[in-house]
Amino acid sequence: MNTTKRIATPSVTRGIMQDYHLVAKKSLGQNFIIEPKIINRIVETAACDKHDLVLEIGPGLGSLTQALAEAAGQVVTVELDKTLLPPLQAQFANTPNVALIHADALQADISGLLAPYSAKPELRPGFMVVANLPYYITTPLILRILTDNAPWRRLVFMVQKELAARLQAAPGGKDYGALSLAVQYRAQAKLAFTVPAAVFLPRPKVDSAVVVLDKLSAPTVQVQDEAALFAVIRAGFNQRRKTLSNALGNVLGLDKGLVTEALSLAGIDGARRAETLNLAEFAALSNAITELS
Repeated sequence: MNTTKRIATPSVTRGIMQDYHLVAKKSLGQNFIIEPKIINRIVETAACDKHDLVLEIGPGLGSLTQALAEAAGQVVTVELDKTLLPPLQAQFANTPNVALIHADALQADISGLLAPYSAKPELRPGFMVVANLPYYITTPLILRILTDNAPWRRLVFMVQKELAARLQAAPGGKDYGALSLAVQYRAQAKLAFTVPAAVFLPRPKVDSAVVVLDKLSAPTVQVQDEAALFAVIRAGFNQRRKTLSNALGNVLGLDKGLVTEALSLAGIDGARRAETLNLAEFAALSNAITELS
C-alpha cells in the first residue's frame, strides 16, 4: 500500500471514482470522507494496535481502511457494493493484513467471517468494529451487534449526528427508544467528536458524529431471557403511542390477562408508554412475562 498517497482527499477520491467509472449510490448511503485529519482522528479514537482484529463495515473506497491497516494487526472489511471491489482490491493487493469480503453485513455471520483471523496467535481475543456506517443500515446493524453474542470489545462508528443522540438518550424524550436501551444494556457510550458535512463527497445534508461504545464486563441488568427482554422492548416501541397494556398484547400476541398480571408483578402501571420506562423496569417486566408464560 502506498502510505504517502492518502485516499481521503478530494483529488484522489475523485480520481478513483473517475478511473473506475463510479458514482456514489444514494440508495446505499455512500458518502466518502475526503479529509485525512478526520480519518486519523477516528483511528486515534479507536486506539487499536498491532494486536487488534478490526472489522470495518462499508469501506467505500478504502480511506479509513488505509489508516486502519497501518494501525491494526488485521483488518477485515465487509462491502456490499460489488462495484467498489475492483478499486479496493487494487489498492490493498499488497497489504497482507487487509481482507476484503463481499457480503451484506446485516445478513452475514460476523463471528464466522472473522473466525479465520481470530485464530491468529498474535491477536488478542475479541474484535473491534470501526466504520463510517452507511446511514440506511446504521440502526439495524448496531442493534444486531449489540444483541448478538459476537465477542466484540469496542465499537467506533461514524453516524448521523441525530442518531448519536439516540444512542445516549434517557427515558422520556423523542430520541429514546430500543436502540438507546440496547446500548445501555451492553455498553458504555460516549460521543467522541462531531464531523461537519463538508468533509464528505458527496456532501450529505446533515452533520455526523463519531461515537464509541465500550462493552461492559456484564450487562447492566440481569434478566432470565435476553431474547425476551429485547422482544418486550421492541414491542413497546413498535407502537410507542399506545399504552404498554395494548402494545404488548398487540405486538407479542400475549393474552390480555397475562399482560395485566405481568405488569402488576413488575410493579408497572399498564397505562404508561414504553418511552417512560427505564432499563431496569423493562427487565422486571420481561422477567415477569417469562415467569408467567
